Amino acid sequence: MAPPRFLLHHAPRTRASRILWLLEEAAAPYELVRHDLSSGTHKRPALLALNPFGKLPVLEDRGPDGAWQGVAVTESAAICAYVADALPAAGLAPAIGTPARAAYASWLAFGGSVLEPAFADLMFPRATTPPPQAIGWPDFAAAVARVEATLAAGGPWLLGAAFSAADLMVGSMLQWVVAWGKFSPGPAVTAYLQALAARPALVRAQALEAAPHPGTA
Repeated sequence: MAPPRFLLHHAPRTRASRILWLLEEAAAPYELVRHDLSSGTHKRPALLALNPFGKLPVLEDRGPDGAWQGVAVTESAAICAYVADALPAAGLAPAIGTPARAAYASWLAFGGSVLEPAFADLMFPRATTPPPQAIGWPDFAAAVARVEATLAAGGPWLLGAAFSAADLMVGSMLQWVVAWGKFSPGPAVTAYLQALAARPALVRAQALEAAPHPGTA
């Protein structure tokens, strides 16, 4: 019997958590390699061969028949896009060649290329403010205001009626910031976060993270 198609290198309360959620949303066959950041298992040669930065998440793909070797995807947005396209039946992305694909692609990138660096700027301000043309993202308040306005105009999800991998990227970032007590969401984002929290796939992923396990990589 072939092993599960996907192997996720994971540690709780990291960006790998959103990929565990993704795999549950996709009903994808997968297994976990659990890492312990405190003991540095993510810096061992096997993981560095897949991601030289030693960062999580890393998703290995063994292929539909389990025959692929050495195929790995890094970076959360790339993993979300990859899985959504590899498993179209999961409905996590609009079909290629449809108009909704444009908004989906923009929002999929928004979490990592706008929200996260804007939040980093908020929490770790630079000694000198850089010229606006040198930065490719707005400040955090403006970034969140765009999410609020989009949801208020046509939720419950970023693309309207259809949940997608873009919600997983943006929503997971907002969940983390709110849980950290660094952001008070407006009414549309509040409703959005409540809807995300109620998704059965996220509930399952959170239970898996909380469950005791025998060991780490």
